Amino acid sequence: MSQIYDRVALIGLGLIASSMFWAIKRAGLAGEVTGFARSEATRDTARRIGLCDRVCDTLQDTVDGADLVVLCVPVGAMGAVAQEIAPVLKPGATVSDVGSVKRHVIEAVSPHIPEGVHFIPAHPLAGTEHSGPESGFAELFDNRWSLLVPVEGSDPDAIARLRALWEGMGSNVDEMDADHHDLVLAVTSHAPHLIAYTMVGVADDLRRVTDTEVIKYSAAGFRDFTRIAASDPTMWRDVFLTNKDATLEILGRFTEELFALQRAIRTGDGEQLFDYFTRTRAIRRGIIDAGQDTDAPDFGRGKTSI
Repeated sequence: MSQIYDRVALIGLGLIASSMFWAIKRAGLAGEVTGFARSEATRDTARRIGLCDRVCDTLQDTVDGADLVVLCVPVGAMGAVAQEIAPVLKPGATVSDVGSVKRHVIEAVSPHIPEGVHFIPAHPLAGTEHSGPESGFAELFDNRWSLLVPVEGSDPDAIARLRALWEGMGSNVDEMDADHHDLVLAVTSHAPHLIAYTMVGVADDLRRVTDTEVIKYSAAGFRDFTRIAASDPTMWRDVFLTNKDATLEILGRFTEELFALQRAIRTGDGEQLFDYFTRTRAIRRGIIDAGQDTDAPDFGRGKTSI
């Protein structure tokens, strides 16, 4: 791949930002990558492991002269960061993000984007349960989807450039409008995370099953719930507060389905249970066929789990 941006600035140096840096370096997609984190300890760690070509001590220094600025902070913090960097954004630069909620981010960030600067929200559908600057790796985005969510009036050339960056980092790229994105993610990510948190909480509350038994006899289903529930608490708090309507809609549908299954179990309706599990099994097969997971016995979790 050839260089797409002269300078990329990464704000927030967790899993996604660090993986972006290593993926950008792997393919030579930027001349220089600057980085910033609020925590001095995080900045020190980033410098120690060689994360970013230059780690800056202020937001302003980080974005000064950058052609692309990527907000990699929790969605609840993006508006404040955008306000802080607005005065020093380079004319013609692009501001993007990696948040898993889009309507709220657009409403929080858009008012602060100066005339002549492009704002193109994005969301890479990749991650692990690990967080922090040392958790990133270049292969995180390989064959995963990244969604671009252009706002009204987004410049086609700026969109094409950002698409090329994500493709250069290994992603499949699609475009989607913000409200549809938030509904899709409520189904595929947000509600499943909440259900996983709940199930792990139930196990913790059910004192008839001891902690030792829960840990020792964790079958694949519960084990995967705990993997999901280990995700970053700040990020997930912000996700549910900012994608409230879509998440509540999906949780309402989930509750209805759960009641129907409870009734089938109570009444011994084996046919309904079998039909339901057959239908849902086909969705799993579709995910495997699409190359988004594997049917290996370890669930393909390894290093690149999402």
